[in-house]
Amino acid sequence: MIIKDASVADGTGSPRYTADVRVEDGLITEIGDNLAGAAVLDAAGLVLAPGFIDMHSHSDLLLLTEPDHLAKVGQGVTLEVLGQDGLSYAPVDDTTLEQLRRQIAGWNGDPDGFDWDWRSVGEYLDRLDRGIAVNACYLVPHGTVRMLAMGWDDRPASPAELDRQKLLVAAAMAEGAVGMSAGLTYTPGMYAPTSELTELCRVVAAHGGYFSPHHRSYGAGALAAYAEMVELSRESGCPLHLAHATMNFGVNEGRAGELLDLLDAAAAGGCDITLDTYPYLAGATTLAALLPSWASAGGPARTLERLADPAARERIRLDVEERGSDGCHGVTADWGTVQISGTANPDLASCVGATVADIAATRGRSGTEVFFELLVADRLATGILQHVGHEENVRAIMRHPAHTGGSDGLLVGARPHPRAWGTFPRYLGHYVRELGVLTLEECVAHLTGRAAARLKLDRRGLVRPGYHADLVLLDPQTVRDTATYEEPRRQAEGVPHVFVEGVQVLRDGRLTGALPGGALRRTGRGAARRRAA
Repeated sequence: MIIKDASVADGTGSPRYTADVRVEDGLITEIGDNLAGAAVLDAAGLVLAPGFIDMHSHSDLLLLTEPDHLAKVGQGVTLEVLGQDGLSYAPVDDTTLEQLRRQIAGWNGDPDGFDWDWRSVGEYLDRLDRGIAVNACYLVPHGTVRMLAMGWDDRPASPAELDRQKLLVAAAMAEGAVGMSAGLTYTPGMYAPTSELTELCRVVAAHGGYFSPHHRSYGAGALAAYAEMVELSRESGCPLHLAHATMNFGVNEGRAGELLDLLDAAAAGGCDITLDTYPYLAGATTLAALLPSWASAGGPARTLERLADPAARERIRLDVEERGSDGCHGVTADWGTVQISGTANPDLASCVGATVADIAATRGRSGTEVFFELLVADRLATGILQHVGHEENVRAIMRHPAHTGGSDGLLVGARPHPRAWGTFPRYLGHYVRELGVLTLEECVAHLTGRAAARLKLDRRGLVRPGYHADLVLLDPQTVRDTATYEEPRRQAEGVPHVFVEGVQVLRDGRLTGALPGGALRRTGRGAARRRAA
């Protein structure tokens, strides 16, 4: 195919230029003027960019149950990075898988009749290779590894348990993981001391990967938590990619500059640091994540036992209401900012869209009493939005040269966060065209070339001859997100055409049904690549 008269934003941040682009056998084979071919796509008035890379995705199951994946394809995404926040479904054994299915049902659902036919990272990547619309990379999740090696105990790993974790991480990297994630406000990952993470990051670094932590606090202890991760990177020699790098809650209003100063100083000292953000003020997680860490020790069954114990409930109440739960980033819960986005129990469907404070007022209960009631009735599967962000922080961080884009989008629940369907068009429509926070060329570089460099992708992330034809055509005058908090599953506008591996997966805004994507694997210290057929 010849893509004719496109305005090319090549992913480097350089000014756009007009050209024809030839796509053949999955690659960009030629860029020039007046190219001829049997099939021509008229791109006059459209911007041709590399396909967008979602550096923080929660599509671990939805890619398998809905492989045509309109939520991301409709935004121009051609690659997602899975295995985030230290919790995903490989590597596992039967017991660990059952616990994980319960723990992160609020993130990914737990579909009836689903075939869980993998246990290792390599087997999960093979499952992706059966056919998905986009490509995917995988981070080995530290919390899952810790669970597999030593259960849910709130203690340091023994030498033997640490060795077991190192072997699991090494095996995952050898099977194709591109790095390791961590969820340090989620159990059991939050029980790990820095020394444990440092040792595991040395293994990741030896395999050419990077570390992507959801660090210990985005609230009261945010800057100290960022500093811990920077020092860990320096000590281990492992490149650092800060997941959803925000400065949230009232204690951090207007403090993005302090974070960026910390990162700039570390980079000047030789640290390899990147980060991702989403262009919204609300965060998203599960209601159970707000529990103090001690209340989640032992796994979901033990958590539910504690919620049935009056003495334990009172201890939780004090942590949540008065002391500041470590699960809620060290701040006391403001129930007016916690909005229910989805429930597993259909009897709770009327709660969706309301804040915990709203429900408490209706029931004549305290917010914390409603918190307990929902956790028990929904067996910890309730999804929430937290409206705790600050616009000036969001804008300052997205301007940073180490910034990349990540949706952090949960795709399940009655009203998931709109970022799952709107992140990338929102960058280009709201923050580029409407606000001028970035130029279009700069923004495309953040969402493509810089992300590909962090992932060490082989010939991806740029519009250049010889590169894989993962491409998006967008209308710079109309591209925008249409997903809202009330209607979060609305397809973006202004993104008519998307190609993955040179195959058109979106044509005139409609899915073609093609599934050319699969897993991109790290091989040794080299670049990520598809498994050989």
